[in-house]
Formats: sequence, C-alpha cells, structure tokens
Amino acid sequence: MQVAIGGTFDPVHDGHRELFRRAFELGDLTVGLTSDDLAPETRHVDRYVRPWSERKADLEAELEPLAEEYDREFEIRKLEEPTGIATEPQFDVLIVSPETQEGGERINEIREQRGHDPLEIEVVDHVTAADGDRISSTRIVSGEIDRHGNLTPEREGRGKFPPDGVESASTCDAE
Repeated sequence: MQVAIGGTFDPVHDGHRELFRRAFELGDLTVGLTSDDLAPETRHVDRYVRPWSERKADLEAELEPLAEEYDREFEIRKLEEPTGIATEPQFDVLIVSPETQEGGERINEIREQRGHDPLEIEVVDHVTAADGDRISSTRIVSGEIDRHGNLTPEREGRGKFPPDGVESASTCDAE
C-alpha cells in the first residue's frame, strides 16, 4: 500500500511518531512536509517555524529507523497546498489525527472529482502528555512540555520569532 501523511512536524514528537508507526504498519510512506510559505497558512498559533530544510532533516532522522524496523520505504516531498500530495492517484491510505480528519474527507472529495478512488482514512488518536492534555508542537514550543509529553515548567519556549540572525518566512505552529 502507498500511504500519505502531511504536516509541518516542527518539532517531531511522540504523537507524530504514532502517526508514522501506523503508516509504516500499512505500507510505504510519502510525507508531505509543508513548505515555508504554506506552514503559516495551515496553523492557528503565531510562532516561529524552522526552515523546511531543517524540518526535513529532523524528519528523515525520525523516519529512517522506523522504515528500517518495518522494512518499508519513505519519501519526503514539499507540500505547497493543504490538500497536497494525497490528491494524487497512487495513494491508498491517508493517515490523519482527529483534528485533521475533516481535511481527509475533503481530499477524498477532490479525488472523486478527479476520477480517483477514495483513500482509506486512518485516524490515529492523540498521545497524551503527563498532565492528561494532548502532546502538540504548540505546547512543546511554548515550553510547557517536551517531545515526550513530560511537563517542563522551567523551560523557556521558542517564541514567535526566529533566533537572532535567522530569517524565516514562517512564523506559525505545527501540531
């Protein structure tokens, strides 16, 4: 099976890892990684998002051992529009989280309009942090939790702006 998933993945956390694991259980994975221009359009919290190349490198480091564990292949492609790669005919399954399930249904509407078979939509539940709320990149970047959901009240977050000397067109969040 050909599996698709999309997101900003900044930073990658245990919730993302669950999405990736489910994807590799099903087949080979293609990840649509939001471009620097798209990232702010798909987020609701204003904060600095690292450049695409940095996010891609981190994502590759996360996916390589999982792909090896499941004996699967993966590819990372730049996502330029929210419905992105999943509207392409070669995919069989779309992995989503509960808050992106509606977007998956919209993708299937587009696929139908284009004469493609609908995707099987696999919803992977959130992973909860130590406080019972879900793990999200927003919470990690704000300093509330780490990538595993441990509470980190002493840690400062990343903030809304890039570090001094770093330029970015993107200043929003990735869930």
